[in-house]
Amino acid sequence: MINFALDFLRTRDLQEMNITKENVDALNAVVKVDIVADDYQEKVAKVLTDYRKKADIPGFRKGHVPMGMIKKQYGQSVMIDEVNKLIQDSLNKFLTEEKLDILGNPLPRINEDFNWDVDTFTFEFELGLAPEFKVDLSAKNKVKQYNIVATDELIDEEVKNIQTRYGKMSALETATADANVTATFVNEDANINKKSSFLVSDLKGKTNEKKVVGVAVRDVIELSTKKLFQDENKLQHILGIDKEVADSLDVKVTVTIEEITKTDPADLDKELFDKLFTDGSVTTVTQLREKIKEDAEKQFAQQGDQQLLNTVQEYLIENTKFDLPAEFLKKWLATAGEKELTTEEAAAEYEKSEKGLRYQLIESKIMKDNDIKLDYKELVDYAKGFIRQQMAQFGNMNPEEKELDDIAGRILQNQDEAQKLQGQLISQKLLAFFKENMNFKTKEVTYEAFIKEVYK
Repeated sequence: MINFALDFLRTRDLQEMNITKENVDALNAVVKVDIVADDYQEKVAKVLTDYRKKADIPGFRKGHVPMGMIKKQYGQSVMIDEVNKLIQDSLNKFLTEEKLDILGNPLPRINEDFNWDVDTFTFEFELGLAPEFKVDLSAKNKVKQYNIVATDELIDEEVKNIQTRYGKMSALETATADANVTATFVNEDANINKKSSFLVSDLKGKTNEKKVVGVAVRDVIELSTKKLFQDENKLQHILGIDKEVADSLDVKVTVTIEEITKTDPADLDKELFDKLFTDGSVTTVTQLREKIKEDAEKQFAQQGDQQLLNTVQEYLIENTKFDLPAEFLKKWLATAGEKELTTEEAAAEYEKSEKGLRYQLIESKIMKDNDIKLDYKELVDYAKGFIRQQMAQFGNMNPEEKELDDIAGRILQNQDEAQKLQGQLISQKLLAFFKENMNFKTKEVTYEAFIKEVYK
């Protein structure tokens, strides 16, 4: 009946109209808007006068069409447009002045007997009200915080990887236990035809290793995909298939050997250190290991922080009790998107989004109660920091401030990108707040133990 869209950023000088709110309960209300002829007639008359000036109707000179004809042809449609504008503007003003904290947008109540051929109108809108609640951050040791450490074994492995990356490669006639093999994997029934490289040492079990050790270029062997590699995730990359497919794949693949090489590890000497650290900060194996440990634990800390934030969110959702105007939100979800949803679809969508909505309300409450704010300068600085990291990866270690400002400005003009960065910055602020104001149960773990425990 009404083409209705709320725009909370618009402000206008409005005529006073009769708008009343009736609370159904703590979470639902109805707003009634009464519109009389005096509210819209002046604007309708002005629009129709403009129409008359521009109307081009056969038999009449431009600007001399009888007003009665203009009213007959355009009067009601213009009146409906102006009434809808009044509704939109008056609701915006009312919600702002009353400081109503609503969920979703007001929903117009459908009146099947509505009549536009009168001078006065009454419109009713349902409101879903945000609940009132408190957030308790005092619970001690209810949330686990991980301190992830880099073990000697991990550092050893990374040193080995560095030596391999910078080592000297040479061709072999036959594959050895430490060889790198490039081969084409084929199974027509499973739609597999992929050229990939793997280390013989990555194979799982002695049976697979024996099949590969000793093969020469152009040899053809057969391997089973089930338990082929020690790393369960490696098969999907080697065969170029989805993880879901790889996890259950149990077929034979024909393997045609294309190339066999061996990498002699680079020496841990000044030449290697200078390649890795051009600033000369590393000159010994001990310093290299310390650097690896430092860099690894920085990355681990980021993962640990993300896990902590996720755990705090889950804890707050579970332990902050409040009701929501569920039925209102289901009705709103049914009409909020581009495609109207059925009652069942809207209910399903509500089930999927309820936890997210609860945390949004909790997050807003925490930020409001603790004066946690985000200004535009902070967002710009955060965007510039993100840009610096990206540019550093491509070798630009010292970009000019003007260049950073220009790029940040362009990024923040993109609404999606701006919202993404804003969300990240808010998460950082909240994480810092949680660390300062909540007591966690801290557990020191290796990275492997962290992965097993968190993602089990």
